[in-house]
Amino acid sequence: MSSEREAAKAAFLAANGFGGVRRQFLGGDASTRSYERLHRDGGDTFIFMDQPPALESVVCPPGATDAERIALGYNAAARLAAGSVAAFVATADYLRQRGLSAPRIFAYDVVQGLAVLEDLGDGLYATLIAEGQDERPLYEAAVDLQVALHAETPPEVLAVDDVQWPLLTYDTLALKHATDTFLEFWPRFAGIDAFGPEAVAEWDALWAPVWVRGEGGASVFTHRDYHAQNLLWLPEREGVARVGLLDFQDALRAHPAWDLTHLLQDARRDVSPDLEAAMLDRYLAARPAVDRGAFLADYRALAASNAARILGRVFARQALLGRRQYEAYMPRTWRYLERNLGDPALAGLKAWFDAHVPAESRR
Repeated sequence: MSSEREAAKAAFLAANGFGGVRRQFLGGDASTRSYERLHRDGGDTFIFMDQPPALESVVCPPGATDAERIALGYNAAARLAAGSVAAFVATADYLRQRGLSAPRIFAYDVVQGLAVLEDLGDGLYATLIAEGQDERPLYEAAVDLQVALHAETPPEVLAVDDVQWPLLTYDTLALKHATDTFLEFWPRFAGIDAFGPEAVAEWDALWAPVWVRGEGGASVFTHRDYHAQNLLWLPEREGVARVGLLDFQDALRAHPAWDLTHLLQDARRDVSPDLEAAMLDRYLAARPAVDRGAFLADYRALAASNAARILGRVFARQALLGRRQYEAYMPRTWRYLERNLGDPALAGLKAWFDAHVPAESRR
C-alpha cells in the first residue's frame, strides 16, 4: 500500500470518529478490495473496507449501448460495480429496509472508496459447516431469504441519502461476456489449443438461447455472489434476518434462479444433489405461481453458464496470475457443469464440450 493511500485512510478514520482505534488487517479476496477490523476501547468492533477506485475499470453507464459497454471494458460489459462504495452503500440500505442483515454503514466516502461497516462477526456459513454445524437449517434460511426478496419487484434505482446506484439488468450481453471468458482463459490455463472460429461460432449459437432466457426472466433483486463464503449465520436474530449478507455490491435485476445457482452449486464447497433438490423444492413450494418445469430448466441452463464463467474468469484467470489455490475448486465446478449438461435440453452444449475440451484437461 502506498503511503498516500494509508494517509488518506487514516485521515478518513480520524474525521469520522475512528481515530486512534486498533486496526487489524483481515485481507481481501479475488477482488481489489481489502478489509480491516477496527477495535475501539471497550470492545466494540467495526469493519473498514478499502476499495481503491483507480484499480478498477469503469462501470456501466445506464443507457450505454452494447458497443459502448464493450469499449469501456469488462466491468461495463458484464455490469459489475467495480467494487463501488456507492453501490455497496445503496444496496446495503435497500436490503436493510427489507429487514435483512446487510451491515449498517457508519461512515463512507464514495470518491475515495472507503467505508466503515457494522461487524457481523466471523460466522461464515462455510466456516460453521466445516466445523460440523448442521448445514440444512442454514440453507433453509438462505432459501427463505430468496423467497422474501423475490416477493417484490425491485426499483430501477437504489438510493440513500446522497447516494444513488442504478439496479441494471443482467442482460444478454452481460451473460455472454461473462460466459465467454471460458473461451479466453481455459485454453491458456489447461495448455490446449485456442478454440477456432467454427467452435466459437457454434458456442455462441448454443448459448444464445440460454442468455436470452436469462434476460427475459430478469425480474428480481439478485445478490449475484450468493454462496457460503458470503453468508453469515446470526442465530440471535429472527427469521431471514439470521442470514448476514456480504459482498453484494454487484447486485442486479436478474432471473430468480441466479442466486440459487450460486448457493446450491457452490464452487468452493460441496453441496450434495439431495440438498440441492430439497432446497429447490422448498423454494418452489413457497412460490406456487412459478412454473416448476420452466424454472428448473432455466436453473440448469444458467447454472451451466455460471460454471463456465467461474472456470474461466475466476479460477483459470486467477491461476494464471499465480493464485494457484483456485485450482483446488476446479474439479468440483466441472462436476457441477457436467451435471447441468446432463439435461437433454442442453445436449448440444454437452456435445460441444465433449468435442472441444479434452476430458484430461477438466481438472
